[in-house]
Amino acid sequence: MQRAALKVQLKRGELSLITLIDDPPQYLASARVAELLRALPTYGPIKVERLLKRCQVSPRKTIAGLNERQRRELIRALGK
Repeated sequence: MQRAALKVQLKRGELSLITLIDDPPQYLASARVAELLRALPTYGPIKVERLLKRCQVSPRKTIAGLNERQRRELIRALGK
């Protein structure tokens, strides 16, 4: 699956970012977390920046580069 198609599915709500963060497929390993967050409805640059800061995740962090604490924090924040 291409990242462009993935972003469209995220925007439409057809795919859950929580699921992708919890158990990322191999093809998504190099995707930046901030890039995927911005694909979500209502998540613009400012909201993404605040969320990443609150979860202590670098804006340059990839999905594969997240540690368990960061994954839990992001999942918790997105689940609200």
